Amino acid sequence: MAFNKSLRRLRIKRSIRRKISGTDSRPRLSVFKSNTGIYAQLVDDLKGHTLAHASSKELGSVKNANVTVSKEVGKKLAERAVANGVTDVVFDRGGYLYHGNVKALADGAREGGLKF
Repeated sequence: MAFNKSLRRLRIKRSIRRKISGTDSRPRLSVFKSNTGIYAQLVDDLKGHTLAHASSKELGSVKNANVTVSKEVGKKLAERAVANGVTDVVFDRGGYLYHGNVKALADGAREGGLKF
């Protein structure tokens, strides 16, 4: 059963990625979450470069990422992005539903100064 769920998420992820792409002026904010953490990065798809990144592991999250840790990851990513001169981004939820940790990360990034 878990195998079918992972295939479903991959199909959703591919359909999202067909529609959005990151550029130099408006990079893609990509989100990945696992059982133990949450990760986010700003990607320029045209050049294939990562402009900024942040993860729950950097913040010292030992067990797993909850909503408060996810919000802090979003703020940290926004801080690094603004330091690089990026304010506008395209949000790529990576096939995950927009609630819980993903929504908290997005809210933290907005509070940090990113617009999407």
